[in-house]
Amino acid sequence: MARFITENEIEQIALDILNEDLGYTVLYGPDLAEGDSKEREYSEVVLQQRLRNAIDKLNPEIPVDAREEAFKKALRTTTISLFENNQAFHRMLTEGIDVKFGIGDGKAKTDKVWLVDFSNPANNEFLAINQFTVIENHNNKRPDIVLFVNGLPLVVIELKNAIDENADTKAAFNQLQTYKQLIPSLFTYNAFLIVSDGWFAKGGTLSSDYSRFMEWKTADGEKIVNTQAEPEMEPMIKGLLNKRTLLDVIRHFIVYEKTKEKTIKKIAAYHQYYAVNKAIEKTVFATTTTQEDSKGRAGVVWHTQGSGKSLSMVFYTGKLVLTEQLNNPTIVVLTDRNDLDQQLFETFGNCEQLIRQKPKQAENRDDLKDKLSVASGGVIFTTIQKFLPENPGLTYPQLSDRRNIVVIADEAHRSQYDFIDGYAKHMRDALPNASFIGFTGTPIEKEDKNTTAVFGDYIHIYDIQQAVEDGATVKIYYESRLAKIELSEADQKLLDQRVEEVTEDDELTEKQKRFAKWASKEAVVGSEQRLKQVALDLVTHFENRTSAAEGKAMIVCMSRRICVALHNEIVKIRPHWHDTADDKGTIKVIMTGSASAPLDWQEHIRNKPRRKAIGDRLKDPKDSLKLVIVRDMWLTGFDAPCLHTLYIDKPMNGHNLMQAIARVNRVFGDKQGGLVVDYIGIAQDLKKALAIYTEAKGKGQLTFDQSEAIAKMLDFYEIVVDMFGSFDYKKYFQLDPRDKLNFILDASNYILGLKDEDGVTGKKRFTYNVTRLSQAFGLVGTTLEAKDVRDDLAFFQAIKARFAKFDESTKKKSNEEIETAIRQIINDAIISKEVVDVFDAAGLAKPTIEILNDEFLEQIKNLPRKNLALELLKRLLNEEIKIRSNTNLVQSRKFSEMLAEAVKRYQSGLIEAAQLIEELIKLAQDIRAADKRGEKLNLRVDELAFYDALADNPKAETILGDDILKAIAHELVDSVRRNTSIDWQLKESVQAKLRVLVKRILRKYKYPPDDPQTGDYTESVNKVLGQAELLADYWTKDK
Repeated sequence: MARFITENEIEQIALDILNEDLGYTVLYGPDLAEGDSKEREYSEVVLQQRLRNAIDKLNPEIPVDAREEAFKKALRTTTISLFENNQAFHRMLTEGIDVKFGIGDGKAKTDKVWLVDFSNPANNEFLAINQFTVIENHNNKRPDIVLFVNGLPLVVIELKNAIDENADTKAAFNQLQTYKQLIPSLFTYNAFLIVSDGWFAKGGTLSSDYSRFMEWKTADGEKIVNTQAEPEMEPMIKGLLNKRTLLDVIRHFIVYEKTKEKTIKKIAAYHQYYAVNKAIEKTVFATTTTQEDSKGRAGVVWHTQGSGKSLSMVFYTGKLVLTEQLNNPTIVVLTDRNDLDQQLFETFGNCEQLIRQKPKQAENRDDLKDKLSVASGGVIFTTIQKFLPENPGLTYPQLSDRRNIVVIADEAHRSQYDFIDGYAKHMRDALPNASFIGFTGTPIEKEDKNTTAVFGDYIHIYDIQQAVEDGATVKIYYESRLAKIELSEADQKLLDQRVEEVTEDDELTEKQKRFAKWASKEAVVGSEQRLKQVALDLVTHFENRTSAAEGKAMIVCMSRRICVALHNEIVKIRPHWHDTADDKGTIKVIMTGSASAPLDWQEHIRNKPRRKAIGDRLKDPKDSLKLVIVRDMWLTGFDAPCLHTLYIDKPMNGHNLMQAIARVNRVFGDKQGGLVVDYIGIAQDLKKALAIYTEAKGKGQLTFDQSEAIAKMLDFYEIVVDMFGSFDYKKYFQLDPRDKLNFILDASNYILGLKDEDGVTGKKRFTYNVTRLSQAFGLVGTTLEAKDVRDDLAFFQAIKARFAKFDESTKKKSNEEIETAIRQIINDAIISKEVVDVFDAAGLAKPTIEILNDEFLEQIKNLPRKNLALELLKRLLNEEIKIRSNTNLVQSRKFSEMLAEAVKRYQSGLIEAAQLIEELIKLAQDIRAADKRGEKLNLRVDELAFYDALADNPKAETILGDDILKAIAHELVDSVRRNTSIDWQLKESVQAKLRVLVKRILRKYKYPPDDPQTGDYTESVNKVLGQAELLADYWTKDK
């Protein structure tokens, strides 16, 4: 027995699972081509006699000649294109082969011959053949395992050795690409491909690049594998290759999607497969049940944005139309906007082969009525507005009372589906017995009872965390770049006065008042000076971003006027970006409008075909269009995977915000993450959106603070720097160009001379860490921290480039190894004055994401220079307390007193420096624990601050308890924030109103008064208003 696991043993493990757990018959490839049991030539890829036997067994009612004709059609290839042959065969496999034969009296009949029995898996023959040699055009290749169903080679599995670091799933993928080139006939019949090294396993199709090979992380659809601790190969084999699932996936979950450039073959991810099957089951029940509370309510599928929701709807429709219990149903696909309707319609239209018909689009109400007045069948697209009766107040006429009508609603939320007198009511009037199912990329809000009333409960959830872990989406990072508005005190008063004058008019409707307030904010946000500031910053930021990570960006503005104005300001800075022709130029505005719109808008107003053409340009990574400016368009349902940055300069919240930021979470090449840049202050709205998300039991964060990516970059930076040890690479920056070349050789030799660690050479460790550093740099290239690293990274990459040029084997390097940032950050001589601070002096890396983490505190504790460590720790704690003093009055006061007391005892000689360090570390840990109280109590920063102010009264916490204090804090935040205005602290009338408001809330919850005898609340009210004053700036930033 071998001491180490081998590739052959990995292969045997896979065969054992296929045989013992799944019931496949295992055969050895050479036995089929040689000896007494020979049944094929090496040039043949189909086991022809087994296919013939299956055709005869499954189609006994078809005449022999017709069966033979079908057999020959299955083996015949009609083009020189492997992909086209594969698509043609897939259609024959899943739809049957049409044959025509005589039935006497000169009459003929057309029928289908089936190659596989999809309804009864046990009626088919399943083989797993290892070492299946194929010889084609003098090429002799032997894939590890090929799975045959009725003699057809439907799945190819390529395996590698788990303990060989170079023999990974990427190497297996590359080998399959070679096989496709050298023995293409094997892949004519291929449904999908699998690569594995025993630990990791991924599946994809003929047209999938490596980034689109995905894990199948569950054997049963319930338990999801933890890939950090459990091997992926076994659950993939058991989950995807069990006989029933394999045939189900082949028939219903593989689609050939036509795009403008080419057709792409796609296979469902595991979350799509299990969600669709659950949805079919729920739909059949909703359609056939007699239970009133379940009738017509199939449920809601919540799959986070970017994880393939549109395609899930296609798979659902494709399987639903073949579901026997529904007897050829009519599918109505519903959206709430014309542009979404068009985008989804195009997706379905591109997948006609799977949905087995051409979808139709309702042009107007009358056309919708015509299309729904059919006896059965059809996939009809419409917007919800077409379900409004022609005259308000009237009942929408009944279109059909059939039960086999299913309405699929895209983005099922209460604003679209009002059940009282809105669209849901009219849809019910029109289709009283239809079943409704919702697909959404964002969770349903807890208060949203109407959505549940229309659609039912969740069918399946696939959240952000799982999508990122699976590689279905990338992380989204958040960067705040608030464009501050400087208004003089006189301007502020004038603005307040004018808005009050307009909005206090009794004759105005509520809608008009809301518009007036919006218009005043729009005027400030769209002011000329501010837009100049945003344009200049945005251009600089985007150019820095694209120098480090190639990609495109979308800018979201508050109004069409601002869209045009910001475009004009950007073009002033970069005139060559502008071109009036739709097919040229770097920047475009996407908006609708009419001939009556202002003259300078006309250039940007386009019809639907022209907008689509520009959308295609944006989706093409090679096209010169890099930036688009939008107000509402393309914020939902528009997928351009090469988008990597979203600039937001528009107030947004709830599911609209979640939908918008998902524009940059699509997987694309080696894209490490999407970036949301905030110019207007959506941080608070992001927190609220996350609160809705977590209430709905979703896991993961909507966005990740950019400091996380910075921390990752700095981690890799430190690792690379440490590798140089005593070698002073900084000398490089003082040398002339000729000496620099020689110095790079010296540095390379030093790295090559490093000792192996765990069998890995210094060169490999260096190359790996520089690659990771470059990728992390690509995410944060615009930050100050990245600028500090930029020059050193250029030097590291020069060494890596030297290795690459010297080593012939790197000619085969993969796309992942081509760093995101290498193109433009290598600059010439880099001479900069170092900024020395206390962290550098102490020999510590500057802490980033969480200043007071345990690892950093341990570093400080172990520093040999205790006085330096003490000064550093005091400075850190002072800064942390100062930050908290801007938001939390009680907590900052408490920690400030604790710090002052400890330092005082040290200065009095009562304790040594080492003891004080211990005390300060304990204080740091207490501060960190206090920060996490908000998470435990489910309170935002401002709510926690009010909670602490209320809990400062010892009686209050004892009498009322946590829940009531939380409720008071929540109501105080909403009420006080809503009733404050600019400089409210200086306006006595506003303060008097707030005092009454706060006192009323405290009395409502029976908060204990300061003086029980008199019932006075003066001290408590002052504490609350003092806290509100602290939060004024915090609220302003988050508005």
